[in-house]
Amino acid sequence: MTLYLNVLGIVNPLGCGKDQVAENLFAGSQDGLIQNDTYIPDQSVYVGTVDTDLPVIPEKHSLHKSRNNQLAMMALQEIEADIQNLISEYGNERIAVVVGTSTSGIGSNEPAIAEKVINGTFPPDYDYQRQATSDLSQFIQNYLDISGPAMTVSTACTSGAKAVASAARWIEAGICDAAIVGGVDSLCGLTLNGFNALDSLSKGKCLPFSDNRDGINIGEGAALFVLSRQPGLVEFCGYGETSDAYHISAPSPEGLGAIKAMKLAKGDHEVAYINLHGTATQLNDAMEAKAVNELLGDHVPCSSTKSLTGHMLGAAGANELGFLWLSLIHQKLPPHIWDGKSDDALAQLKFVKPDDKLETDNKVLLSNSFAFGGNNICLAVKKASPL
Repeated sequence: MTLYLNVLGIVNPLGCGKDQVAENLFAGSQDGLIQNDTYIPDQSVYVGTVDTDLPVIPEKHSLHKSRNNQLAMMALQEIEADIQNLISEYGNERIAVVVGTSTSGIGSNEPAIAEKVINGTFPPDYDYQRQATSDLSQFIQNYLDISGPAMTVSTACTSGAKAVASAARWIEAGICDAAIVGGVDSLCGLTLNGFNALDSLSKGKCLPFSDNRDGINIGEGAALFVLSRQPGLVEFCGYGETSDAYHISAPSPEGLGAIKAMKLAKGDHEVAYINLHGTATQLNDAMEAKAVNELLGDHVPCSSTKSLTGHMLGAAGANELGFLWLSLIHQKLPPHIWDGKSDDALAQLKFVKPDDKLETDNKVLLSNSFAFGGNNICLAVKKASPL
C-alpha cells in the first residue's frame, strides 16, 4: 500500500506556515534562537521560540487551553480546509488522529503547580487534563469534530516521528482511511530545568558535530500532516524503529540501533539527503556520525537543523519530516549551520553548504530521531511519481 503525506501545517522558530518556514530554513536563519532568562533560575539560555501571536482556543474547548494546543491549532488552521474535504469524503469516524508530544500543556499548568507548592492548594481553574499527554489528540479531535481513533505518542524525542509510523500501520490495517499525524511541543520550565540538571544545555547557540559542541538548545513547534492513500506530492516510503535498551539517557556508542533503523527505512532505495538528529551533545553526535558513515559513507549530503530551531523534543521528528517535505517541494536542502570546526574524533560526514541543491533521481530523503531509553526511528520520503 502506497501512502502519501498530502498536506503540511507547520509553525516553529523558523516561522509560521510553510512559506515562511521554507524561506528561513533554506537561508539557514538562526533568528528564532533567542536568549531567555525566565525558565531557569539565575540563568540565561538560548531557546527556539515561536515569537508570534497564537490563535485563541475557542471557549467551548476551554478544558484544553494551553500554549501547546495553541501551537497545534495554528498548524491545523493551515490545513483545515484540506481536512474538511477529507472528512466529506471518508466521514468523520474514519479519520484518525495520531500525534506526539512530550510536554503537552504542562507549561500552562506550571503557575498552578507552583501555587500548590507555596499555598498547599491548586487554584480553582487548575485542571490536570491540560498537562495529560492525551490532551493533544483529544483537543485536535474535538476541534475538528471527528470521531475516529485517536492516540498521543509520548516517547520523548521520537514522539512526533513515531506518531507517523503508528498511523501508517493503522491505515494499512484498515483501522482508518486517513490520519492527522505529527507532533507538538511547547517551551516550559520542566524540560529546560531537567536538561539543565543533566548538564545538557549549550552555553550559546548549539553547534552540531563541532569540536566545540557543548549541548543542546530547547525549542518549540508544531507540524501536522494528512497521511492517506490519496496521491500527493510527497510519498511516505517507510520507517525503521529499533530499541537499544542500552542506557536511560545515553545512546549506544556503536550506533547499531540507529544503523538498523536507517536500513529499515530506506529499504532498497539510494539516499539523497539525511536530516540528522544532531543534538550537539557529545554522545549523540559521535554515535550518529559513526552510524551514518558506516551505513552510507561520507558522500550523502546531511545536516542538523537543530542549530536553527533548537531541539523541539516531542515535535522534533514531525518538524524535521516537514523539512524533508519542503525540500522535496522546493528542491533545496537545509544548510548545516555551525562554526566549521570539525571534531577529528568523529566519523566524517558530508554537511550541506548554503545553496546546495537537492538531486533526488528517485532517491529517498531520511530523517533520524533518537530518544531517551534508546528508542530510535528513521522516516523515509521521496517525491511522488507523476500519475
